[in-house]
Amino acid sequence: VMIASQMEPTYARTVYPCFDEPAMKATFNIRIIHDPSYVALSNMPAVDVSEMKDENGSVWTITTFNTSLRMSTYLTAFVICDFDYVTRTERGNEIRIWARKEAVKNGYVDYALNITGPIFSFLEDLLNISYPLPKTDLVALPNFETGAMENWGLMTFQESALMYLPSDKFTGRKAVIAVTTSHEIAHQARGKQFGILSLSWFGNLVTMNWWNDLWLKEGLASYFEYLGAAFVEPKLSLGKVFHDHIIQPILREDNEVGVRSLSTSEDKIEGSSFLMSLFDRITYNKGASITWMLSNFLTEKLFIRALNSYLKTFSFSNANQDDLWTHIQLVVDAQDEVQLPTSVKKIMDSWTCQNGFPVLTLNLSTGTISQEQFHNLHENSTDTYNNTWIVPISWMRNGSSQPLLWLDKSSKMFPEMQVLESEYDWILLNVNLSGYYRVNYDQLSLKRLAHVLEHDPKAIPAVSRLQLIDDVFALTQFGYIQIESALELTKYLAREDEISVWNMVLLNLVPEILESTLKNHEVYPLLKKYLLKRMLPIYHYYAGLIRQNIDALENDYFAQVYLEKLFGTACWLDLQDCLDLSSELYAKWMNIPEYNIPSLIRRTICCYGVAMGSDKEWNFAWDMYNQTNSTKEDKDILFFALSCARESWLLYRYLQYGLNDTLFSSNRTSDIILHVMATDIGHRIAWEFVTENWPLLSERYGEHLPSIKLHKLTSHTYFFQLQAFYNATLEENEREDTTALLESAKSENAERRKLLMQIAYWLQENIDD
Repeated sequence: VMIASQMEPTYARTVYPCFDEPAMKATFNIRIIHDPSYVALSNMPAVDVSEMKDENGSVWTITTFNTSLRMSTYLTAFVICDFDYVTRTERGNEIRIWARKEAVKNGYVDYALNITGPIFSFLEDLLNISYPLPKTDLVALPNFETGAMENWGLMTFQESALMYLPSDKFTGRKAVIAVTTSHEIAHQARGKQFGILSLSWFGNLVTMNWWNDLWLKEGLASYFEYLGAAFVEPKLSLGKVFHDHIIQPILREDNEVGVRSLSTSEDKIEGSSFLMSLFDRITYNKGASITWMLSNFLTEKLFIRALNSYLKTFSFSNANQDDLWTHIQLVVDAQDEVQLPTSVKKIMDSWTCQNGFPVLTLNLSTGTISQEQFHNLHENSTDTYNNTWIVPISWMRNGSSQPLLWLDKSSKMFPEMQVLESEYDWILLNVNLSGYYRVNYDQLSLKRLAHVLEHDPKAIPAVSRLQLIDDVFALTQFGYIQIESALELTKYLAREDEISVWNMVLLNLVPEILESTLKNHEVYPLLKKYLLKRMLPIYHYYAGLIRQNIDALENDYFAQVYLEKLFGTACWLDLQDCLDLSSELYAKWMNIPEYNIPSLIRRTICCYGVAMGSDKEWNFAWDMYNQTNSTKEDKDILFFALSCARESWLLYRYLQYGLNDTLFSSNRTSDIILHVMATDIGHRIAWEFVTENWPLLSERYGEHLPSIKLHKLTSHTYFFQLQAFYNATLEENEREDTTALLESAKSENAERRKLLMQIAYWLQENIDD
């Protein structure tokens, strides 16, 4: 049993009487009465521990803490636990990391302890920042939905964000811990001279006036966290990780109908439950992306100088985004190097007060760039998309960086962007993804960029190659360009050695949910020939390392994250070496149960180890799944692998096992059906199983059954059967909903078939290029 508090955003009022608003700050005196076998922790160090007896004669411990700094209610915190801790002192600041006794004993929190002090010191040395508390506690909570929280002096974390197993040689887990720890530390500090800890402005030291400007602390923390993390893990290319984990995911999400703006007006926030919805990717990722863009066009030197000024003004107080713009403007006005087209407030309000983001369209012949809000042209929406942004345009010509330009209206001509007749004269916008927007190149531009990629791909920076691919496929999906334009940019891929770029291509050409559909379509043999011809160099490079020198991948973060997709696709395309490698490593595990299949490709190896085998391989996976000492991650991998069998009777047996209450819970039963249904040979087996067993499934599992999800995985030939099935088995009110879903799925299916036919035709024309 343990207790840990989480006061943000408005839960302090449920613990003690208070005006629970971020703008109302106070000092706090905290005293906790608790069982003597437990320890009590709070924001400040304990100054007294005494005993008392209650009316029954039971002895209790009273822990009294020092008076806190002046702070907002949401930062007050306490933990009562029977944990152990490891400790070190960094320049007079005692750092303790608390966790379950077994985890501490096994050294799982040693890595977090080793980096926490250096991150503090790095900030102090670089930025002359003093930390105002004499101690810092970090607590690893076994179950913590928030993930992590920056309570001043008592940071709390989900275990997985703080624990690193010494036996894990790969650094992907280290990156998560370094970034998360750096994010929370960044809220803590008090700055004499500004630096990375600008985010302490937007958190513990300087707090937003109210929750509508939550991005001021969380968005900035999500930007600056990568600097602290990069200091302690310099080998991890955390700059590239920032683009990959922060900017690209939100670009894919920030165009949906109903997505809000970054800064929300106070009157639109109704009630505490709505506040919780603000802790989302818009606040964190978009806030960080906008900050990244701001730092780029200002230069980091001016950005830091402005935040330094801001820090001195609002220490231990509150601010809003206009206060930040004012201080940046003061710094800009006091120098001549950086010239802005208008005020900082006008520029930044266009990004924080409007929803969505722009797509810039370049006409290479005229040098004209126009902008509009990026939205789905396929949808007949009544929404108006007339937002205009003030856009900083970083660009390069023929591989050379050019001076920054600004697009401050819907369309503008830039004479310097008019190009020559030569195909070697090319222009690239948004270099290294320095701005928060997409680029729609005209056909001439795309042709020239494709030419550059085929002859000298390294002339375009890796992040920009990734963004080019991401942009063209997003533009295809949203109706701006045809799929053929995107495919033209994939011809060069035999020369692409960045696995993150390959991952973006494969996510778009081989989405997991469509694998079974693709395999039953004429596009499959064409895609197989086209992709394998280009994948072989990068596949053989990594397969060689897996077989001979896997330790070489210890610091290759992107390999650790994306190797699974690369190998999974290679096996799905029936690359013999991939299938052989799966059988080889799976057989090794069967013969030596202590052997660990490399975690980077374990899901693929287990799936295709089972697929290439018989009941012997399947039974081994089943036995390992049922071992009591299997971790949740291992169980999930094996649960999926059991559906990869290529013998019909094994799949049918797995589905039958799903009916056994002692083997699986009801939600697991529906997962088995969906896993089997997602395979090319399992589709009909799962369909027949559901229809044969419907009365039993419906009675036993009710709402957990995937009856409504069946349409998502149903090919065109099944629609009529599915409609008849719904009509015979569902109540009238359920039939209406499912019929609507089915009609939508039919439409999607028709669109998908049309798209696949386009891809197939293009591949036939280009397969031998």
